[in-house]
Amino acid sequence: MKGRLVALGEYRGREAAALVVDGRLEDVLIAPADDAAPAPGAILRGTLDRFVKGQGGVFVKLPQGRKGFLRETRGLTPGQPILVQVSGHAERGKALPLTTRLLFKGRLAIVTPEAPGLNISRRIRDEDARAHLQALAEAGMVGSDYGLILRSAAEFEEDDTVAEDIATLRDLAERVMGDDTGAPELLVDAPLPHEEAWRDWAEPAPDDVAEGPDAFARHGIDDMIDQLLSPEVKLHGGWTMVVEPTRALVAVDVNTGADTSPAAGLKANIAAARDLPRQLRLRGLGGQVVVDFAPMPKRDRAAVEQQLRAAFKLEAAETSLAGWTPLGMYEIQRKRDRLPVAELLGGIAP
Repeated sequence: MKGRLVALGEYRGREAAALVVDGRLEDVLIAPADDAAPAPGAILRGTLDRFVKGQGGVFVKLPQGRKGFLRETRGLTPGQPILVQVSGHAERGKALPLTTRLLFKGRLAIVTPEAPGLNISRRIRDEDARAHLQALAEAGMVGSDYGLILRSAAEFEEDDTVAEDIATLRDLAERVMGDDTGAPELLVDAPLPHEEAWRDWAEPAPDDVAEGPDAFARHGIDDMIDQLLSPEVKLHGGWTMVVEPTRALVAVDVNTGADTSPAAGLKANIAAARDLPRQLRLRGLGGQVVVDFAPMPKRDRAAVEQQLRAAFKLEAAETSLAGWTPLGMYEIQRKRDRLPVAELLGGIAP
């Protein structure tokens, strides 16, 4: 299965989308349970609760008795209603991370009420195309103080399609931003997997799109997702990597099997470094990540770290590569932008 495939189907009875490139699963989105907390991207009206000394933030009362935590506190007072957006997933039992810098995302554009200015994606390099899109942006946002970003997918769309996306997002933003008083309420839900796939995987354009309840089964995607429920990852070259989340951190262990030579250690570690961002993304894992690489000479650490930095550079999730610990582990901090797959699928029969 060569090329870029987007599959829009179901997994274990839930709406799901998968991105497969040259036969390898690159990303997967699965709808959460109906009673799950609002996902990243959801916009809510909340009520400020109490400020937390020492943590530099304030708790926010959300719909259905949920709690959120907001670090932006300047000019805020307890009891006031406030518009917030979910910015990440919370660990079980903790408050949802929130932000007041709302983003209204579409397939071709993003409206930014708190960040004025008209911007064109840097991935669009053709100067004539940039100038043309700039004119569309100015026409679509005339009379508004809101900001706008045109995404790279806008470069090859018809003018009417781009203008319609801008108008739809601007109208939504204006309605929501004007609805800032009242009791806690969900105003804009996070997109479901099929919508999010069309929005975020449109560029570059897929070579094939598979749709329907049997789309996953036809392309073997069910089996690919099932493998994510096992901690062991088979790496290129026959090495293995074990990825195990705990309450405190995500532990990653790289193994070379019976071959304990320095050369095998370096090759296995490079293979693990290249695949680690994909595995964390697919498994929905974030927070503190500690990697126990296979034994290798200290002089080879630079080569492994170079591979890590190159691999994580392409990731959308905010990631900080902290570096080597005195005991030879490698520490990474990754934003929790999704629910862990094991938690997401908990209680659903295969």
